[in-house]
Amino acid sequence: MTDPRKPSVLFVCVHNAGRSQMAAAFLTHLAQDKVEVRSAGSAPAHAVNPAVVEAMAEVGIDISAQRPKVLTTEAVQASDYVITMGCGDACPIFPGKKYLDWALEDPAGQGVESVRPIRDRIKTRIEALIAEIDTAPED
Repeated sequence: MTDPRKPSVLFVCVHNAGRSQMAAAFLTHLAQDKVEVRSAGSAPAHAVNPAVVEAMAEVGIDISAQRPKVLTTEAVQASDYVITMGCGDACPIFPGKKYLDWALEDPAGQGVESVRPIRDRIKTRIEALIAEIDTAPED
């Protein structure tokens, strides 16, 4: 059940196996219980990218149990912020949502050495997002 007092964020990428998983994990970890976090993909993979799991473990966040999820209209409707990462026009648009598009390299097929800088850019964006959410006026 969605908590109406808690802002909610949906991260969307194509496979929900890399960027959106890292973003969701960082937001969950850094914002603790202050934000409801979802992630999904327009064409979900079968599993989270192992290099992404390894890169997140290096910073103390275990996402090994996460599974890619399919993007649903309901997930978008239930979110205050919808942050896309390369999913193009696959994400449905609803009025009253804040849409952000984060241009980030896709970690698919890359080793952990290439995933680390993507992970670090995502963490920086998440920290800025938390600051934005914290200063957003209440409806």
